[in-house]
Amino acid sequence: MDTKKIMIIDDDSDDRFFFRDALSKMQGAIECMEASGGKEALVLLSTEAQLPNFIFLDINMPRMDGRDCLKQLKGNEKLQNIPVIVYSTYFSEESVNEFQKLGALSYLNKPTDIKKLPGHILDAIGGQWVV
Repeated sequence: MDTKKIMIIDDDSDDRFFFRDALSKMQGAIECMEASGGKEALVLLSTEAQLPNFIFLDINMPRMDGRDCLKQLKGNEKLQNIPVIVYSTYFSEESVNEFQKLGALSYLNKPTDIKKLPGHILDAIGGQWVV
């Protein structure tokens, strides 16, 4: 079975921990890549041999927010085809439309019940490659 990669870009270490924990509960060989911000993610992705299958991108981050990071991802020929799911505590209809125009595949609200996170991640990626 091929190992699949999912990247989480989030400045909150607790949110990255919960995301990584949720991935560990999913079936299949899944590797989690992490970055604590947009700039770190772009550097990591520029040197990575195997790119992630999906990127979950927090919107509210210092230095480079999710909007700017998404623009950079979609403007980079090497990275532009990686599906990006924006990941935040709140989305307005306007922000959802903005992220879609910027190239995001979809969006995912950070759940208040962490036990539901694996299912939400599967929904966001379309349930792909899970037995």
